[in-house]
Amino acid sequence: MKRIETALTGICLIEPEVFSDERGFFFESYSEKKFAAIGISDHFVQDNHARSVKGTLRGLHYQINRPQAKLCRVIQGEVLDVAVDIRRGSPQFGQYVAVKLSAEDKLQIYIPAGFAHGYLVLSERAEFVYKCSDFYYPEFDRGIIWNDADIAIPWGIDEPLLSAKDRSLPRLASVPTRDLPEFHP
Repeated sequence: MKRIETALTGICLIEPEVFSDERGFFFESYSEKKFAAIGISDHFVQDNHARSVKGTLRGLHYQINRPQAKLCRVIQGEVLDVAVDIRRGSPQFGQYVAVKLSAEDKLQIYIPAGFAHGYLVLSERAEFVYKCSDFYYPEFDRGIIWNDADIAIPWGIDEPLLSAKDRSLPRLASVPTRDLPEFHP
């Protein structure tokens, strides 16, 4: 298992050791011991699984008060996965990381608590699975609009398929300070 750093401190890609032969492949998608050895020691309490069609954009979501670290991967298809640093006081506030994840490359992305997260489905269909370090609490659910001009994420799409909730999310500059996680160096 290999940890690959990204442009944002704390966010990394995980490249698993894959064993392949004529029967197919095998790899450990999660091992608490191996993840701890590469600096990821979150205790994950919930797994989520979403299936979406091409052009679906989910996000940018986060939880206030009970923030969630996430470990994400694609088991069918391909997505553009994005994380935005929204921690007030962070030297990287408002910056993002965007990476392609696919079932073929088997890469995972680790996103620490305090980042907004979303993804766009690039293939005809994708299945996206992710672990969370805390449970989902609807009362703490927050988000940032996907096309915030100040963040300027190059999604490569003008009109994605969005939920009603995601269409009505605010720009980062409009979010009250109390609704942003705090940076802890």
